[in-house]
Amino acid sequence: MPKDFSHNSHPRVTGDGGRDALPIYDVTPFTMLDFPGKCAAIIWFSGCNMRCGYCHNPQIVKGLKKKEGGTRKIENVLEFLEKRKGLLDGVVLSGGEASIYPGLPDFVRKVKSMGYAIKLDTNGTRPDVVSDLLDNNLLDYVALDYKAPPEKFKAVTGISKFRDFEKTLALLCAQKTVPFEVRTTVHTALMNERDIAAIINSLENRRYKGTYYVQNYINNGGPTLGALPKQSKELDINILPHPSNFTLAFRNF
Repeated sequence: MPKDFSHNSHPRVTGDGGRDALPIYDVTPFTMLDFPGKCAAIIWFSGCNMRCGYCHNPQIVKGLKKKEGGTRKIENVLEFLEKRKGLLDGVVLSGGEASIYPGLPDFVRKVKSMGYAIKLDTNGTRPDVVSDLLDNNLLDYVALDYKAPPEKFKAVTGISKFRDFEKTLALLCAQKTVPFEVRTTVHTALMNERDIAAIINSLENRRYKGTYYVQNYINNGGPTLGALPKQSKELDINILPHPSNFTLAFRNF
């Protein structure tokens, strides 16, 4: 059975260990691909409460220190963003998993006060954090990873927190202010067409209105978090059910 990382709610913080340090692994200074309609920077948070075998950011998930250094202090990141005001529209909070850190809401408030739009990439296991950010108008876009249906959730992620994820999904579906997308990465050693069909039906039942992205696992030659075999076949997207309430889209197929 996979090891359960559910109780690893606050992985160790990398960097210099100072009180003013956020668990930030790195900053991507510019992207036009990761925040719909925005020129953005990506803040990569170290550590994650999941252990998905196909994850292509194992060094970030494990909180390993960058050999060449990196931006980890709050003031370093805020100084960078201050200098980019007028050049960038938004900031993506990614990782890793940003929502597991208690200091995230205060950090987001500071970034939001500079005039940036905020996108959160999240696995949805901290519905309390997402709720707090939504209630305080601190989010402009959310990308929610729907890792697996409940019966395969622990096998894919290493944790037993599907109910927490489900609360986040319900929360996002219930609100009408912040646009969000749902996405699933598929390695066919872990997931099959029946699993994706179950997720599609789940989203239909919740009256989801956005876009559901099914993402084919691609090994880019770098390390992954788990020792997964090569995919013997790709997901057969032609036999998936067609949703009536939302858009079904495919990446890397």
